Amino acid sequence: MKNTEALKAEARAKVGSRHARKLRASGRIPASLPSDESNPHVDFHIDGHMFMATRRRHTHVYDIQLDGKSQHALVRELQWDTFGDAIIHIDFKRVRLDVKTDADVELEFVGHPKGGLLNHLVTHVKIRAIPTQIPDSIEVPVSHLMPGGVIYARELVIPEGVELVTAPETKIANAVIQKVIEETPVPAAADAASTVAAPAADAKAGAKPDAKAGAKPDAKGDAKPGKPAKE
Repeated sequence: MKNTEALKAEARAKVGSRHARKLRASGRIPASLPSDESNPHVDFHIDGHMFMATRRRHTHVYDIQLDGKSQHALVRELQWDTFGDAIIHIDFKRVRLDVKTDADVELEFVGHPKGGLLNHLVTHVKIRAIPTQIPDSIEVPVSHLMPGGVIYARELVIPEGVELVTAPETKIANAVIQKVIEETPVPAAADAASTVAAPAADAKAGAKPDAKAGAKPDAKGDAKPGKPAKE
């Protein structure tokens, strides 16, 4: 962890969403410092690429250089766009390097539970420390967790010189049992064709043959001869 990192800032001549969009389009990030007993509120902007580089180096304390003056500050809040892809504003807070301050620190979960699935209930905790002693993260071992087990904030190993501000009874994570629901297959519907009556054609199987197919019988049951031709 690096103690401090300088950020060159430029005062914002105008505020408002339209001017902020122009700054972001040029690679700058609008930012602000709140007032305190001896300093007024300040709106400024910084280089976006430079700031993101400091975040990758886990910088906590910034030396903001503005109008020939410098002010130590921490990031109080990052405001992201709707998609969470870009920072649209940074709220800093003034700090003194010799006075403890509150800060949010990320939790790093290590390992896997002995059974069940790990459920993250909290991803950050609040601590109090000298700005230059703020840890990058706090490890949370979870390999001892059994299904139904819970880790509380009081179980976290806090670095020396750092105080835990989050309530000790806060639940950090637990191991939950994964339920598997088996669906009972629904039997296929009976073939409707097997329940219908035999086709009408089968009913006509015993029908009388067509009388026109053969000779017309006479009264005695013999076939009537045809009329002889004239000589």
